[in-house]
This record gives sequence, structure tokens and C-alpha cells, in this order.
Amino acid sequence: MKVILLKDVPGLGRKNDIKETSDGHARNFLLPRGLAQEASASRLKQAQAMQRATEEERRVQHELLLKNFEALKDVRITLSGKANEQGHLFKGIHADEIVKALETQAHVELLPEHLELEHPLKAVGEHTVPVSIEGKKSSFTAVIEAA
Repeated sequence: MKVILLKDVPGLGRKNDIKETSDGHARNFLLPRGLAQEASASRLKQAQAMQRATEEERRVQHELLLKNFEALKDVRITLSGKANEQGHLFKGIHADEIVKALETQAHVELLPEHLELEHPLKAVGEHTVPVSIEGKKSSFTAVIEAA
């Protein structure tokens, strides 16, 4: 049975993909859970239009990501955490927290996968955070302060 996915389904496909599945899988799993709808001629046209729109949106986001990448060189963000007298943080600052701080303080949107951190930041002071996107490398400065 040919179905149009309404949501991302692990192991099957992404939203708006047109997939051929077994009748049992479609009728017993995908359709009752609202993960897919049966493909008709009109729905296929709608799904193809949605695929084009989604692809265009991904392309625009990718261009924005590369534009943000160029602006990273001069970025400096400040983070804080509880630390002992020697300047070691009790809890490390992970890539997710750094990405959120980048977004709020510098208005630069990146994904945690783009940061090349070997381990979480666990010391007070200035840290150079390397970033890599499609083989291009850059970095920015993260200042960690004791709270």
C-alpha cells in the first residue's frame, strides 16, 4: 500500500515522504496512530508540493547556517556555573548549553553536532570552542565565570 507519512517514522521515512509499505503495517500501525495517510491522486500532489516546500526551507536554513558560520570569528559568549576555590566547575557545561547561549547572546544558530568539544567545559576562564561545518573550521570564545 502506498502511504504518505504525516510525521517522521524511524526506520521508514520523514514527514511528507511517499512510501510503499505492506498492507498490514499500514492498516494496523501507521494509519490508526496518525503517522500516515493512504495515498490518493490528490493527496500525492499535495505531498509532492509539501516536499518541495520542505526542501526549499532546508536549503534556506542551510544558507543561514553558513552565513552564521562566517560571523562566528568575533563572537564572545559568557556562561556561569558553580565552582570551587580552584576554579573547577561542579557540573560541566555541555554543547547544548553553549548552543543555547550562542543563540540568546550572539543570535547565532548552530547545532550541538557542529561544536567540536572533546569534553564538557569544566574550568573557569576563557575557552576557544572549535566549530566545524562541512569541512570548514572556525571558532569562538566562551568565557566561563563562577556563579
